[in-house]
Amino acid sequence: MTTPAQQVEAWLARLAGERQASPHTVDGYRRDLAKLTAWMEAQGVGEFAALEPNRMRQFVAARHRAGLAPKSLQRLLSSCRSLFRQLSREGALAHDPLAGVRGPKVQRKLPVVLDVDEAASLVEAGGDGALGVRDRAMLELFYSSGLRLSELVGLRWGDLDLDGGEVRVLGKGRKTRIVPVGRHAVAALRALGAAEDGAAEAPVFRGRGGATISPRTVQARLQKLALMHGFAKHVHPHLLRHTFASHMLESSGDLRAVQELLGHADIATTQIYTHLDFQHLAKVYDAAHPRAKRK
Repeated sequence: MTTPAQQVEAWLARLAGERQASPHTVDGYRRDLAKLTAWMEAQGVGEFAALEPNRMRQFVAARHRAGLAPKSLQRLLSSCRSLFRQLSREGALAHDPLAGVRGPKVQRKLPVVLDVDEAASLVEAGGDGALGVRDRAMLELFYSSGLRLSELVGLRWGDLDLDGGEVRVLGKGRKTRIVPVGRHAVAALRALGAAEDGAAEAPVFRGRGGATISPRTVQARLQKLALMHGFAKHVHPHLLRHTFASHMLESSGDLRAVQELLGHADIATTQIYTHLDFQHLAKVYDAAHPRAKRK
């Protein structure tokens, strides 16, 4: 008889192989589902088919008592749901063990963003020399197109259409999307290309020895540049993505377009930026309306 742990490993292998999930995603599922299978073993539950909603509520409560944060509990439940859906498709599970089961409510934090002047100051902080040209192009492209860190480091020159002002990126779930590139970013990339061989398969951003730049190097360069120019905020690649999204929504009001640009599968993920936009409007109102002053 196949054990729950073996069923989990078979599903993870399928995720990595057939669906080409990233190692990071697979490891996250493995850590989450190991908590479930360990609890099942401790409770004497030998198969997933024996799990019922009441048992799963007990599992959630046990993890909560053990100190697991609400956000981590929600991720744990999401991992369990994904596994249960696959088992159901295979005919190994005839019911939903998580029917009606909800985790604790997560207080969603609004992302920190730069204002327009801060963003302009940062992207112009590339510095001099070959390293400065590369850094300027990275910063401009982050802010111009809202790329994820993994999308930026994976770029090849063949992905760029600088004449058309476009870039093709490979996002989450190995989904490809085309994103506009602003004129300042195009100019910075042209300057970088003039110093590189520009072969279609060559990486756009290189580290030591000409190899593809590592995500850690990008993070370190952004932090160093921010400190050099006196930024009080913690500057990281995703901050520039948040800033891009917030400024785009503030200017256009088109949530669906921002969703497409960011490559979000679910518009609910993008809707957090509507809260940022309202915060901006509320600040303007409080500052400008004569009867909005608060003591």
